[in-house]
Amino acid sequence: MAKTSPKTKRRAKAASPKRAKASARRMKSPARGVRARKAKAPARRKPARTPQRFVVSHLREADFQTGLRTYAQYRDLGINQATDGMVQAHVIRFVPPCRPEEVSKLHYHDVEFQMVYVLKGWIKSELAGHGAHTMRAGSCWIQPPGIRHTVRDWSDDCELLEIILPAEHETINDP
Repeated sequence: MAKTSPKTKRRAKAASPKRAKASARRMKSPARGVRARKAKAPARRKPARTPQRFVVSHLREADFQTGLRTYAQYRDLGINQATDGMVQAHVIRFVPPCRPEEVSKLHYHDVEFQMVYVLKGWIKSELAGHGAHTMRAGSCWIQPPGIRHTVRDWSDDCELLEIILPAEHETINDP
């Protein structure tokens, strides 16, 4: 008579029809298993948004306009119109020379999201609770909603890409 190893016995026991039926009953039970948890979770619906439109913006020097700050020129990238006001994106070109007495005004933006990326040159900003930082070409940062900040200095060739949600928002200067 051939001997059966303990390992072979365990495999045979695990594959028995009786165990397979018990396992299937557990999976069908609403109180157990993954299926029961998935059935209880409410379906989440994404908010309806206006469809976005294709837009392209090519660099033209004539597109840089004075905007929020007199010491900066802004080039609108057309994202506001393409997203029906959901997002604003523009290139900011700072006008030299930097005059700290004029530009170093503490302020914040009433936004949901603000990201800044340095395209050229450098800029030094101070953010409440985070101190002063010099950002150089290739640096990127998030300014959380409502964070108070100020511009301290910039290079003569400083250009930034700024992306903000929503497109229309308020800038609040601290007294």
